[in-house]
This record gives sequence, structure tokens and C-alpha cells, in this order.
Amino acid sequence: MATNNYIVRQPIKNTKHQVIGHEILYYGENELYGGMGGASAQDGTVNEFAVADAIYNFLTQNSEKALKGSLNFMTFTTTLLMKKVPRLFDPPDLVIQIDDSVIIHPLAMHFVQMYQKEGYRIAVNEFQFAPRYLDILDSIDYLRLNMHTLNDETLRNIIEIAGNIGKHCIATEIDSDELYRKAVSAGVHALEGPAVAERLATKTHGSSYLQSSFFRLMVAVTRDEPNMAEIEQIISTDASLTYALLRVANSVQYATRNRTTSVQQAIMKLGIEQLKQWIYLLSVGSGSNDGGLDPFFEEFLKLSLIRANFCSDLMNYTRVVPLSRGEAYLLGMFSTLQFLIDAPLADILAALPIADEIRNALLYQQGASGMLYRMILSYESADWTEVSRLAAQLQIPAGILTGIYFEAMEAADTLWKSMQEFEQ
Repeated sequence: MATNNYIVRQPIKNTKHQVIGHEILYYGENELYGGMGGASAQDGTVNEFAVADAIYNFLTQNSEKALKGSLNFMTFTTTLLMKKVPRLFDPPDLVIQIDDSVIIHPLAMHFVQMYQKEGYRIAVNEFQFAPRYLDILDSIDYLRLNMHTLNDETLRNIIEIAGNIGKHCIATEIDSDELYRKAVSAGVHALEGPAVAERLATKTHGSSYLQSSFFRLMVAVTRDEPNMAEIEQIISTDASLTYALLRVANSVQYATRNRTTSVQQAIMKLGIEQLKQWIYLLSVGSGSNDGGLDPFFEEFLKLSLIRANFCSDLMNYTRVVPLSRGEAYLLGMFSTLQFLIDAPLADILAALPIADEIRNALLYQQGASGMLYRMILSYESADWTEVSRLAAQLQIPAGILTGIYFEAMEAADTLWKSMQEFEQ
């Protein structure tokens, strides 16, 4: 039976809700390797070498794409360290995470110290007050603290000692508001987990934003056969969209000899695919005081784009989901609205001109469309068993998921970079 290999990245945020990096989680050979390595293989060294080869091959193909542009936290086994996998990344881009299997292995720690001298930063998973951990503190930059296994007193003691010797503490496995508040109160430097990924300082827009032209425009541009006259009419009657669109069309990225002066010219210059993705960023960005995009919402805007492209591209592989590619795009795009608009998700979706199939998928995860959405969420949270189960029910080959995910992530990162250049 074919083996499914998955890789996903999850955000690590500071207490100001800013993303400081991403942990890269890998699953392969029917084993979850604590991020990029973690637990030792159940059937011995042969399996660990097989996984190391799979990881090395994947990163060789992808480290220049979606894994660039962010500080990556990855867990490495002894085998991965010996295969010199960390060198696929420049030292500023990588934090090497290690656990017990490496700490108790003299040869593995020799490699860790070698990488540290080359400029790589080191993190310890599941840090504890134990001699083997304390003995290597001089070599460590980050202490990763599992919020489910440390009591309050131990947590505060570790953080206090870490602060005194210049180490940063990252609270992990945060899956509730209670654990989030506990970690922040204890004084951690950064946090990771489902409750962290979905947390924002504030929301960009009030419920009045739902009455804007933006949502009608999003539906119009994502139809399988967009009506260009309708799109032009929607944009032309909204001054902020018109202004933003003309700025984009006349930016350096789309520069031509003749200046674009009309909505129709701008639409023709960008094309429907570019317009579809730019509109979301432009409209959400209009909520900030200076007209630019609020940096606190970068991760959610990127996530919207990743999910939109992920859902849309997966429609090429399933006949079970009763959505067009355009509708699947909306499913992913609108999945983060509850984090961007100050209103309940049910109220937000009730005000949008979208199909009931999309609305029910987002609210209740009902039907085949709900299964698709649930699979996307499971992929992001690294619930690989659920991912494989749902992929089988949707008749989607599980082996193609990681490739499509990384293509979606790369497209979102590329678009974001172009947006930043435009704003400058």
C-alpha cells in the first residue's frame, strides 16, 4: 500500500499576536515524527532512515519555495542531523529542534554543536528540570514548554530561570483560551497551538462592512464564467475599490507606457485571476487608518488565500463535492471571516450572497463540502489520521495533498510579497 507523506506549517506568535515563525510538522511512513523527526521509529533504524530520506527529498524540492521567507522551527532526529538536512536552509531561516532521542545520543549532540557553530539556533522540545536538559543550556536558544504536562509552579520556575540566562520560552500545545491566558500570565515569549493560530488582538471591520460592495464583487469574480460588465459595474460604484484598483493597475508590477485611467482598463490589465486574489487583500486592507494592510492580520489574510487556492485546486481531484472551482474558492476565502469582522459567523454568512452549500459547510461542516472544509482544517492542525480518512471519502488521492498545499502556500506568499511592494 502506498505511503502518504504530509507536511504543514503552523504559526508561532508572540504575545502581541505577531507571527515570529512557523513550526514545520511532518508525517510519513505511518509515523508522526514530532514535527520533523521527534519520536523514534517503532520498527527501528531502517524505518527512521526511510523517513529521513523522504524528508530530505521533499525539502530538496521545496525549501527554495514555500519554506522560505519565514523562520522555520523543525524537529530533527539523529539520522536527519547526520544527513545534514539542516543545511538545506540558511542559518537565519532555521531553528533546529531536538528532543530526548538526540540529547541522550553523544554523536547527535556533536552534530547539534556543529550546527550551532555554523549559526543555526537550537530549541529543546518538552524542556524539563532534569540534568540532561540543564547540562546543554549553554547551547540552547529556545525552550519549548508543553502546556499540558507542566504544572503552574514548574512553568513559572522554568520561565524565570530562562529569563535570567537569556533564553526564550515558547509555550506549545495551546488548545484553549485557558491555556493561552495561563501561558501569557506566566511570561512566555511566544505561543503555539490551535488557540494561538485563531487568536487576534482586535478585528478589522464592524458588521457594517458586510453591506459593502466587496462581497458582491468576490462572488462575481469567482464565478466559473465571470460577467465582466457586472464586475466593472460593482467596482465603479464603490469609490474605495475604484481607487485601490487603479493604484494596483498603475503600480510598478503592472507598469506600462500608457497610464490606466478607467476601471475597464484596469480589469483588462490585471485579468480575472489576479483580480480575484487582489480584491480580497485590497478590500480588507481598507480598514486600516492609513489605507495599508494591518500587520496583525497578515496571517489570516494569507490563510484565506491558502485555503481558497487549496479548496479550489482540490476540485480537480474529486467528483463528490457539489461545488464549482469558484465556489470552492469562496469556501476557503470566507472561512476566516469570523476573525476579521466583529460579528458572529452565522450573521456574517447570512448577509453574504453565497450558496447554502457553502454556508452550511462553514457553519456546520455539513455535506461533502463540509467534509472538504473539515479536511482542510485537519490538514492545518496536523491531524493526519483524519486527513487520510476524509481524503478517502472524498475520493481525493492523499498523496497529492502536500504538493497542492505547498503550491497554495507559495501562491499566497508570492501575492503577499507583491502586495507589500505595491504598498511601498
